[in-house]
Formats: sequence, C-alpha cells, structure tokens
Amino acid sequence: MSEPLVWLPFDPSELGDVPAGLRYEVVPTLDEVPASVGEVELVVTPYDLGDQLGEAVKGMERLRVVQTLTAGVDAVRASVPADVTLCNGRGIHDTSTAELAFLLVLAGLRDLPRFVRAQDRREWSPAWRGALAGKRVAVVGAGSIASALQRRLEAFEAEVTMVGRTAREGVRATDELPSLLPEQDVVVLLVPLTDATRGLVDADFLAALPDGALLVNVARGAVVDTDALLAELGTGRLRAALDVFETEPLPDDSPLWDARGLILTPHVGGLSDAMWPRAYRLVREQLERFAAGEPLENVMDGDY
Repeated sequence: MSEPLVWLPFDPSELGDVPAGLRYEVVPTLDEVPASVGEVELVVTPYDLGDQLGEAVKGMERLRVVQTLTAGVDAVRASVPADVTLCNGRGIHDTSTAELAFLLVLAGLRDLPRFVRAQDRREWSPAWRGALAGKRVAVVGAGSIASALQRRLEAFEAEVTMVGRTAREGVRATDELPSLLPEQDVVVLLVPLTDATRGLVDADFLAALPDGALLVNVARGAVVDTDALLAELGTGRLRAALDVFETEPLPDDSPLWDARGLILTPHVGGLSDAMWPRAYRLVREQLERFAAGEPLENVMDGDY
C-alpha cells in the first residue's frame, strides 16, 4: 500500500523535519487541481483559499482531513463532507491578530488618524485624547486569539471582561451582553461566524453601548449589521475600527470609506511575519499525528 498523499500550499522543506510515512505534493492553489486529486488524503488549504474548495473536493475520493491555515472556517465548512475531519488554524494567528486588535484599540482611543492627517498637512495640532489605562474593555469571543489580546490589554491597565458562548471561570456568557454593554468603553469582536453570531452586533447591541464607545471588529464582517453601525457613526455617538467586511475587497462606493469616526484596515489581522513560523509548526505537528494515527488537534466538531 502506498503512503498517504498530502497536499501542501508551500514547499515541504518549510516544515523542517518532514514527517516520514507520507507523500507530499505542493498545490499552492485549488483553482486547478492536479491529476492526483483522487489520491489525496489530507489537504492543507492555501491561506487565501476563498471558495475554491467546493469544486475541488468533488474529486477527492480518499479525502480524510482538511487543515486550514485560518482560525475561521466559515468559508470552507459547507464544502467539507460529513465524513471528513476539519481542523482549523487555531494558534497560527494569535500573536498577529491580537497585535492588530490591540493596535486598533489604541489608535481609536488616541485618535491616531487625526495626527497622521495633520502630519500630511504639516500641521502641528496637539489634542487631549483618551488612554487605554483604566478603560473597560469587553472581548466578545473567548478563544486563543482573545486570550492573547486579553494579556496585552491587561498589561496596559485595562479592565477586561471576556465574553464567550457559555459562561465559565473568567468568562461571561453572550446572553449577558445586554447588561454588560452599557458598562463598556471598548468592545472587541473575536467570534467565529456562525448562525448564532451573524448580525450579532445589530441596532440594539449598538444602542446599548455608552456614548463615545469604540467598537473593534477583527472577527468577520457579517457579525456586524453595517447599516446599523453607519447610523451610529453618522451621529458621532460611537466610533469604530474594522479589519473585516461583508464584501471584500470593500467596494469603492461603500459608505464605510467616508464614515465618521471609523478606522479601516484591509483584513490584515493575520498578515504579519509572525504567521508563517506558527503555521509551519502547526502543520508539522498535525502531520506527525496523522502519520502516527494519533488524534488531531483543532478538530472543528459540532456548532462552530
């Protein structure tokens, strides 16, 4: 019997010591799959996969495992057959995405765009602005990225409330949000996109926030009702920083480009040089488990 075939989106040499007992093929994109499609048993998907898996998976007769390089699996889960194990990239983006979320919180509170624009005009324009120290921050989503962000926020003397799907030690439940939101200066979204979180941040959610609160979304664009957010931003009552959007790239005619009190970044939460070493480590460890017939990590079971 031949060794199981693995598709990688990068050269196997990036893994260092390549796990033995497996065959490797470099498949950087799933737009056009190679002739070995019927033999592949484990697929590590490209980071910028998009919707390519849906068509490619139809020819994968021996497929057993799909390993993504993203923490969110909303783009692929519908395409993964029920008898195939889906694993996400939890741990790959903790550092990079937590850093961006932290940066957006600081930039929003200190109004960094104001000073950058003043620099462009060669204008000396001092102004008093808010600090992170002493602020109450709710992190909605209590996974590994959220924990990494919590450590950074608390190091800067913020009062952090972690909010997850269910209550546990150190984490409040999402059904407590109506009572928690009026007390928060900042809310950071780090939830996966599911039926339960789609449109979570609606008009009622936003209305519950106090005047001057900052909303930061580094989760998925569809978690936020864009029209409801635009309405609040238009009055100047709330501020926001968004790294994710329902439609990406953001269309040229989107009103978000000109929205008052809004910082935009083009979905760059994972795009730093901290990502790839962690990606290679996770993939290597998963392949070692796969080759040895051991249980895999980051298995996405049930309602994720």
